[in-house]
Amino acid sequence: MSPLALVLALLGAAVVMFALNRPRMDVVAVIMMVALPMTGVITMSEALVGLSDPNIVLIAALFVIGEALVRTGVAQRLGDWLTARAGASEAKLIFLLMVIVAGVGSFMSSTGVVAIFIPIVLRIARNARIPAGRLMMPLSMAALISGMMTLVATAPNLVVHSELMRQGHEGFGFFAFTPFGVPILVLAILYMLFARRFLAPGPAPETPERAALTGWVADYGLAGREHRLQLRAGSDLSGKRLDALDLRASAGINIVAIERGSRFRRKLIHPRAETVLEAGDILLIDRRANGASGFDLDGFARAHDLIALPVSGQWFTDTAQEIGMAQIIVPPTSRLIGKTVTQARFRSTYDLSVIGMKHGTKPVSERVIDEPLRPGDTLLTVGPWRAIRKLADERRDLVLLDLPAESDEAVPARHRAPLAVGVLALVVVLMVWGIVPNVQAALFGCLLLGLFRCIDMAGAYRSIHWQSLILIVGMLPFSLALQRTGGVEIAAQALLGALGGASPRLVLAAIFAATAALSLFISNTATAVLMAPVALAVAHALDASPYPFAMTVALAASAAFMTPVSSPVNTLVVGPGNYRFADFLRIGVPFALICMAASVLLVPLVLPF
Repeated sequence: MSPLALVLALLGAAVVMFALNRPRMDVVAVIMMVALPMTGVITMSEALVGLSDPNIVLIAALFVIGEALVRTGVAQRLGDWLTARAGASEAKLIFLLMVIVAGVGSFMSSTGVVAIFIPIVLRIARNARIPAGRLMMPLSMAALISGMMTLVATAPNLVVHSELMRQGHEGFGFFAFTPFGVPILVLAILYMLFARRFLAPGPAPETPERAALTGWVADYGLAGREHRLQLRAGSDLSGKRLDALDLRASAGINIVAIERGSRFRRKLIHPRAETVLEAGDILLIDRRANGASGFDLDGFARAHDLIALPVSGQWFTDTAQEIGMAQIIVPPTSRLIGKTVTQARFRSTYDLSVIGMKHGTKPVSERVIDEPLRPGDTLLTVGPWRAIRKLADERRDLVLLDLPAESDEAVPARHRAPLAVGVLALVVVLMVWGIVPNVQAALFGCLLLGLFRCIDMAGAYRSIHWQSLILIVGMLPFSLALQRTGGVEIAAQALLGALGGASPRLVLAAIFAATAALSLFISNTATAVLMAPVALAVAHALDASPYPFAMTVALAASAAFMTPVSSPVNTLVVGPGNYRFADFLRIGVPFALICMAASVLLVPLVLPF
């Protein structure tokens, strides 16, 4: 088998694994890094060259800067400003929402932006009595378009920039993408003002008030499932550790909280494996979370000398300062997908108990903790507010979706936002003026954010999306391998041959369409790695400037509007927006065509052939 055939076979295998999402994308990238040197086309050192690429370090630093903006509440304050400015005008809401999201996304991960703004948009929708589905699609579209705003807005931009420099050309400037992103954003706003009528038909929510704990209790039917059991003085459970009792396995019940009286007041204890029960303790238990629909409460109480006490929605409100609830969503990149709550060791890891679950918009009625988690699942959790606040900083495996009104008094204010904004502005100035290399400017910003305590080291390391970095590092060697074996030239000539001597603008349209179509099956970052060298080879064959062709690849990689699985950005809004697959086709495909037409028109005007 020829070297080219071997490389193409590996590429085909990678595409299939990406499409099936088995194994994970970063694992596929590592497999390719190991397999490509075995073909003899590249060496192992060349397969690992991405680890020394300054753009990889730059992307990691940008994750840290974005996390600092989240921790200091910058995005949340923008959301509050949006609520105050827009009022109840749906058109004004869509306009301001898309502008703000695209602006924030110009300097941080688009997936992170969506994770931040989902609860903000839900609150806005309730306050304005607008169905959430009318705002979630504009949110995801603006987040994707934010990748067309600046050089550092999304990884594909940096991949294309790096390929230009690797082939001896000058890379793109910081705002080289802005002349295309801004007009496309304007078109998107106008398009969504028209297309919103096809989203979420039906009446607006009846009540504008923010959901309270009592509302969630009614929504999930907790008042009929939760029970309070008090240990008498002679109970055989007294003096025993929870891990020794293992009531979940032996009796099929889940202890959500423990009320314990003290000398001056009652306190609420979150159950842990080492917690020792005492006489007088009141156990709040959830029976349906474990699938124990036939749980014999009276028999269990008699067997262990317990007293059954009443529980109602008012109980959760009375204890709201000590115990909180939160709705969280499972993003498509979560490492918990395919695991049950028990297998994921949810309580041990997050200090929260899962008492409700929805697959999309459909509630899971039985065996909640034994149900495998799926992308887009919504979980109702209960636990201490500090654990919920900690979860707000963890957006890789779980995204905080919604908090009850009671959380306003429990969540502390964040006061370092001006410092974070100032550091971000300094980083942008350093990058735009070219005073230092981009990666050095970003690392300097990270050091300042740590110095000003906008982020700590543990949070900085957690914020870096290692899966994305490994994906880029693992796919970069394909570009070199395809060039050495002639694969890039063959693809370029095949593209030109199929177009039959068409005009350069038609070639740009074909490159845009091929890139957007490939992004339906593999990540847009991997698509940029594969398509950038092909686009540059086409430019060379036409004896044209490489910049319009490279820019077209970058813009097309961000135009992932067409399906809910085209991008994690789209997947995140499916549940909150109550969307179906057909909604993305109906709204996304026409705008992808509009985006292609705008790109083919604008790119040659700004970057001549």
